[in-house]
Amino acid sequence: MNTTKHLGTALITGASSGIGAVYADRLARRGYDLILVARNQDRLQQLATRLHEQTGRAVKTVAADLTATGDLAKIEALLRDDASISLLVNNAGVGATAPLLQADIGKMDEMINLNVNVLTRLTYAVAPAFVARKQGAIINIASIVAVAPEMLNGVYGASKAYVLAFSQSLKHELSDKGVRVQAVLPGATATEFWGIAGMPVEHLPQSIVMSAEDMVDAALAGFDQGEFATIPSLPQAADWQKFEDARLALGPNLSHTKPAQRYGVN
Repeated sequence: MNTTKHLGTALITGASSGIGAVYADRLARRGYDLILVARNQDRLQQLATRLHEQTGRAVKTVAADLTATGDLAKIEALLRDDASISLLVNNAGVGATAPLLQADIGKMDEMINLNVNVLTRLTYAVAPAFVARKQGAIINIASIVAVAPEMLNGVYGASKAYVLAFSQSLKHELSDKGVRVQAVLPGATATEFWGIAGMPVEHLPQSIVMSAEDMVDAALAGFDQGEFATIPSLPQAADWQKFEDARLALGPNLSHTKPAQRYGVN
């Protein structure tokens, strides 16, 4: 297969396995060339070889630990300087399942760095170039814990709430400049994430676990439909809209010169 459509280059972080690898497969088949970023060079190369053979797309691999300053700077430079890049998929991240009081603070700090700081820096690297070209898209992989932080470790939930809030702000700021922003909020997905986070996916109720393939296919369908926030398992888009409408309804009363009368301090 060698699609004649060419949609530019998609740079995908955390691309060697799981959700990132499925995004690589699906985007190559859509007509994107790829830049695949992850720490495991062997896995990256195996994936790149397969995708090039199956789709004919150009696939570049960059082995990088995004928590290392030098490696992160290398990817930032790529995003700033490679004019072929038309899509950034911020997928790299790590999670935790232990309750907050049982979690290691050093691990929590590392999680904040990868889930928040790295995602922010990569977005800042590419956004000005997209604005200058008046086109481009950013897909940020958040999680359902962004809106349901009680479900897992609180720092993980907070880091993904940041991804959602940051994406909302980006959408507000960039949508009239030709730049698409999508936040994807997966539920439990069958990847290595769970084992690394301390709870193998086999220990979860299988009735709530979605395959990575189905998750990404749904996320891309949401992207095609123009969704900002995509929750792959949510049956009705109207349910998200109700959530968003309730949030926006708070706006007129979030800041006044006097406290609300209900506090009895006037």
